[in-house]
Amino acid sequence: MGVLNVRNGKLVLQFRYKGQRCREHTQLVNNAVNTKRLENLLKRIEAEIVLDSFDYKKYFPQSKAAKRFEEIKHREGSAKAYFNAPDSPRFEEFAQTWLAEMKVEWSKGHYEDVEGVLNKYLLPTFGNKKISAINKGQILQFRSILAKVPGRKGSFLSPSRINHIMTPLRVLLNEAADRYDFTSPWKNIKALKVGRTEVDPFSVAEVNHFLSEVPNNFRSYYITRFFTGLRTGEIDGLMWDDVDLTNKTITVRKSLVRGELSGLKTEGSYRVISLTDSVVDALKTHKQTAYLKDKYVFTNAKRKPLNYAVVSRTIWYPTLKKAKLRARNPYQTRHTFATLLLASGESPEWIANQMGHTTTTMLFRVYSRYVPNLTRQDGSAFAAFLNNGGQL
Repeated sequence: MGVLNVRNGKLVLQFRYKGQRCREHTQLVNNAVNTKRLENLLKRIEAEIVLDSFDYKKYFPQSKAAKRFEEIKHREGSAKAYFNAPDSPRFEEFAQTWLAEMKVEWSKGHYEDVEGVLNKYLLPTFGNKKISAINKGQILQFRSILAKVPGRKGSFLSPSRINHIMTPLRVLLNEAADRYDFTSPWKNIKALKVGRTEVDPFSVAEVNHFLSEVPNNFRSYYITRFFTGLRTGEIDGLMWDDVDLTNKTITVRKSLVRGELSGLKTEGSYRVISLTDSVVDALKTHKQTAYLKDKYVFTNAKRKPLNYAVVSRTIWYPTLKKAKLRARNPYQTRHTFATLLLASGESPEWIANQMGHTTTTMLFRVYSRYVPNLTRQDGSAFAAFLNNGGQL
């Protein structure tokens, strides 16, 4: 806030502008009339500073500070002209170019996800801006607005979803900065902290009860889901050529996402799953009625690959309701497989391999409370180990 001082009987204005302390001497003597006059002037100056319309030279044309701020203003103008240069495209223009370039590299599902984020969130906000003129403040403001956007079931967008929306923005800005030689505004912007993955697995009794209520034509499908840990895209894209009922294995190497068959996301996802007898029997039973000329193991009534959204809506959730089981998303079949393996005492390394993880890190992070040795807190395992002379 500005103040009035007195020096040698004359009034002096003191205020802050652009982070600097400014002091301007006047020839007005210190009396009530002049003091009131300069107080009003000071209020007007401060209002213009807040509105970013203050012109130092207009009020103090002979001031050395006026010349200094004029130089700063000139440099800011040059910088602004640079960021709005003709060779720097609008955000929408660059986004469409980048999306076209990435189409040959991405799966259909991933392409549609990114395109959806662009059309729904990024283009309405940044589409008409020069991509080099977007600054950190605008990015953070955009993220704070996302936190107030209604999500599913009346809640707000989750931190995970917000991070998912921000990722294409980060990649676009960094790529444009590299191509058009400007400094990316994405600096020291950290992703929002995401809570632990929601795990709500079924117990063995719940699995059996679900399987007793599910329609017969989907019983083999869900037995396979519950006891192999296959992801939705992996089981929907499963082909008979990848099923070896003699050696009791399934080779996972394809995923069906939004009707498009593609490779898996990571190298670790390519794996060979060992089948239990219950899965082998279920697949043998299914094979007797399946259309063996079809390459896919599971198909709909029209002999087309399954659509996960349709199956979830017409089979999964109605069966949960019929069985009076707690509503959970279909991905919990994969969590169920992992937790049952852990509860049975199988090796974490082997479980990670069956799940398609290259290490046990995610296994322990997501399912730590289901590992018997981690959930036991009475010291009995250690006591038994010592009593057996160090033998398990």
